Amino acid sequence: MNLHQEYQAKLVTPEEAVKAVKSGDWVDYTTNVCFPPLLDAALAKRRDELTDVKVRGNLLFGPLQIVECDPTREHFCYNSWHCSAYERKLSDRGLCSYIPMIFRNVVPYYRHFLTVNVAMMCVPPMDKHGYFNLSCATGVARGILDKADIVILEVNEHLPYIYGGFDESIHLSEVDYIVEGPHDPLPEFPVAEATEEDRRIAELLVPYVRDGAALQLGIGAMPNVVGSLLAQSDVKDLTMHTELCGDAYFRLHEAGKLTNARCALHPRKGLTGIVFGSRALYDWVDRNPAVTAAPLEYINAPATIAQLENMVSINSCISADLYGQVCAESAGLRHISGTGGQLDYLTGAADAKGGKAFICMTSSFVDKAGIRRSRILPHFEGDIVTDPRSQAYYIVTEFGAVNLAGRSTWERAELLISIAHPDFREELTAAAERQKIWRRSNKR
Repeated sequence: MNLHQEYQAKLVTPEEAVKAVKSGDWVDYTTNVCFPPLLDAALAKRRDELTDVKVRGNLLFGPLQIVECDPTREHFCYNSWHCSAYERKLSDRGLCSYIPMIFRNVVPYYRHFLTVNVAMMCVPPMDKHGYFNLSCATGVARGILDKADIVILEVNEHLPYIYGGFDESIHLSEVDYIVEGPHDPLPEFPVAEATEEDRRIAELLVPYVRDGAALQLGIGAMPNVVGSLLAQSDVKDLTMHTELCGDAYFRLHEAGKLTNARCALHPRKGLTGIVFGSRALYDWVDRNPAVTAAPLEYINAPATIAQLENMVSINSCISADLYGQVCAESAGLRHISGTGGQLDYLTGAADAKGGKAFICMTSSFVDKAGIRRSRILPHFEGDIVTDPRSQAYYIVTEFGAVNLAGRSTWERAELLISIAHPDFREELTAAAERQKIWRRSNKR
């Protein structure tokens, strides 16, 4: 049987493909724009035939038909490794359960501990050799597909083909069913408008980025401002090494700053695990020899990151307490996002020669009632600790950047209060005294 014949033999309708799912199964949708909308819609139509089907995904942008059709979660129970804004709203409604993880460990979790009865995802069209590229989901997809009893691929003509280092493709012979059908253009994700505080934080960070530095930028407005400022700066020959490739890297490329030329680990290659952003970004990564997708268990491994000289990691958080604990995934007990790769890069960048790991936040925010609140807290009360105090390094607000590495509790309190919003410094000092982490000799 030749490739064409084998392809046609496995080509079915979405409705036929999802008959593979049985009550009690674990189903996986992989991640971001590789979510399979045709299969999801077909599976949702089987709601009344099925019970207790558990579905995993992450950074899915919705809508998820299996969730929207089943508000009781009797038929489908959705779970996410890292919440998008859409998944956060589902969590608020009790329709999405978070799976705690560190991103480099996701595929090893599947390999050693988890069951996948059916995996389904979107891929670009098959190439002439019989391979399907795993595109924007390469960072985790191959490991999930390997664990699945049944693999269903949905061909999405809009997905970019991204060259890989390894595990970036799957052969037709390893696939059980293929689904085709028209798709809307890929969703685009405009970055939220940067605030004045974001710009001030970015201005503090840019001087730490040297020529030839490797760069990891997290999600959000502030990292994109950093990218924009670097694009306008004199810095040159930056390297991309990141779990997520977003539009900031495309801007750096356009400005001639992102060349990967000084990267000793993978010369002239920028590495990423997942990709989502604008149409221009998707066009840039498509068959671009300078962009390489690889599994996150390699890209995010601290041992890999530590090999990159002058590695600069820039991530955001929601809050920090006076002990140096960092929360990047919840507001109190309300789930917001997830650990993602923040702890991976905090660990790896700190170990790299000349490396620096930054965790950034605005010093305060205004809540729905119009009341200003401090993001630096005396101590956490239910907030999920993403980064332990034992791995606290640079913490940045619009009022400064402080390095907590090797600092005692009273030194940490003093440094963090120095970058807190001025309206809260007195009460934070009083709290530090009550918590016995303030020295009498400290200036007040």
